[in-house]
Amino acid sequence: MAKAPGKTTVAKKMAATRKNPAKKKPAPKKAGTAISTGGLKTPIYKASRAEKMDFYEQMLLIRRFEEKAGQLYGLGLIGGFCHLYIGQEAVVTGLQSAISPGKDSVITGYRDHGHMLACGIHPNVVMAELTGRSTGISKGKGGSMHMFSVEHGFYGGHGIVGAQVSLGTGLAFAHKYKEDGGVCLAYFGDGASNQGQVYESFNMAELWQLPVIYVIENNQYAMGTSVNRSSAEDQLYRRGESFRIPGMQVDGMDVLAVRGAVEEALKDVRSGGGPVIMELKTYRYRGHSMSDPAKYRSRDEVKDVREKSDPIERLKATLIKEGVPEGDLKAIDKKVRKIVVDSADFAEESSEPDLSELYTDVLVEQY
Repeated sequence: MAKAPGKTTVAKKMAATRKNPAKKKPAPKKAGTAISTGGLKTPIYKASRAEKMDFYEQMLLIRRFEEKAGQLYGLGLIGGFCHLYIGQEAVVTGLQSAISPGKDSVITGYRDHGHMLACGIHPNVVMAELTGRSTGISKGKGGSMHMFSVEHGFYGGHGIVGAQVSLGTGLAFAHKYKEDGGVCLAYFGDGASNQGQVYESFNMAELWQLPVIYVIENNQYAMGTSVNRSSAEDQLYRRGESFRIPGMQVDGMDVLAVRGAVEEALKDVRSGGGPVIMELKTYRYRGHSMSDPAKYRSRDEVKDVREKSDPIERLKATLIKEGVPEGDLKAIDKKVRKIVVDSADFAEESSEPDLSELYTDVLVEQY
């Protein structure tokens, strides 16, 4: 990538990575407790107070929504698998606050409720989908793992581990082919990062300079095995080096750090620089799914991360320090709780899909 005057340090390092990938392997970090910010150093986003309040409300909405989803699952109102996003809220809030709805696209795996809410999809239709109701975003036929909304640029919710990476590469190809200026955010986890199709996608994206940001949500345990036990290279932002794709490792528990990092990534990608890999070091407080007892880690470890790194509490402390009255923050919590309760009521009061829906939406056209 050609040098340009006034480039930021991050942009310069991105260009250098494409020309001469780094070879030195860093020492492995302990999984579970350390939330590091290695790799390319990225700026903290200088958000206004209003933006910080919006970030706080968005993260709180995702947290309370997922807590309610967990309750409904326990009551038997949500069937099948259910993967909660509690603890990872800063990732989607920071990333998706920087993209353009209707222009950019988002695709992810089956831990997708938070991504949909961050896309601006109404909690009512998300909760209705979780409970299999006809008013759901996918008419109650997708459930927790397979939600979709072209209107909001959200292309799933995919149950096959890593499948969304190659599909996201296709979305990026479509953006380039149409010359619409869009960028695809293709999310996947540390567990999917060892999938073969991921590397086929990396190769294609760099060859064709596709506008895609590969977002690795490294919650450090995949389905139940720590990343440093399952991956020979556990610094996942380095996974694109053999393809000359630059990477950055970001504190995924700090919404302002996430927003600052994605601003830099988007500049590079939108300017025609090709793909970027972002590894977001984050942490899920619950098990892999609602059926996972999470015995592979200690309660003390989870408690330690909650106390020291919780994304919502970190931003709340910043807001209070800047003079925001605690009463204002309590009012946001009250507002969010009502939205979530209303979404659960909406879902419970909605009807199940008619049996005739089994035969609809199978094909795009009639043959």
